[in-house]
Amino acid sequence: MDIRDYIRLAISEDVGDGDHTSLSTIPRDAERRARLLVKEDGIVAGVEVAKIIFEEVDPLLQVELLMQDGQAIQKGDIVLTVSGDAQAILKAERLVLNTMQRMSGIATYTRSLVNMLDGLPTKLLDTRKTTPNFRIFEKMAVKIGGAVNHRYALYDMILIKDNHVDYAGGIEAAITQANDYLARTGRKLQIEIEVRSLTELEEALRVGRIQRIMLDNFSLENLRTAVERVGGKYPTEASGGIREDTIRAVAETGVDYISCGALTHQIKSLDLSLKAY
Repeated sequence: MDIRDYIRLAISEDVGDGDHTSLSTIPRDAERRARLLVKEDGIVAGVEVAKIIFEEVDPLLQVELLMQDGQAIQKGDIVLTVSGDAQAILKAERLVLNTMQRMSGIATYTRSLVNMLDGLPTKLLDTRKTTPNFRIFEKMAVKIGGAVNHRYALYDMILIKDNHVDYAGGIEAAITQANDYLARTGRKLQIEIEVRSLTELEEALRVGRIQRIMLDNFSLENLRTAVERVGGKYPTEASGGIREDTIRAVAETGVDYISCGALTHQIKSLDLSLKAY
């Protein structure tokens, strides 16, 4: 599925057999215009998506983009204007707002965390802790906010986490079986292993045949020790319980990446509205 497929599903979910409020109150040939207003400071995201939503609802709608994805916005700014069939504008209104408000909330929070890493080489990553059927937009918003997408889904990387390790019978067994699977199927996927302790880290380093190591819920002291022990042989990723008040200290341990589920699963939407004028 591509972005338009998700948008079409969302339109179908919302409209069903018709927007009966607009059909019953607005003349069929009415032409109107509206503007998307900012009601809260932040980073705007979903501008290009909004344009596609309007196109999918009615390709004859005229959309003028006044601001771009990733731009800082302030209360009172106008992001875009739309003109054309009044019923079509109203049909698109809620989907445009729902999408842009959540995406802008994600981009705003992401940018705030990225700014906390200013001057350090550590990259901020998202996770798969996303809203079902909305992941494509949430991960777009993370990138707009200045962070980096981790794997998109289960199919594009082998990420061996704690439950996989326990079910497989340990670090060595999990890594070995993952590599055997790739050899058997001919797939070319990176392998990342999650370790929960310095002991598990030593086992992962001994076994090798991986491309990245995730250090899960390590203390700052153990993160520093782990980074020194890895010695640049593999990229390192810190994960688990990382907060605004700890993220810079985590980055200062020397890890290459910090993954943060809160980028997408603990977000307050940014306040936007679409108003006739």
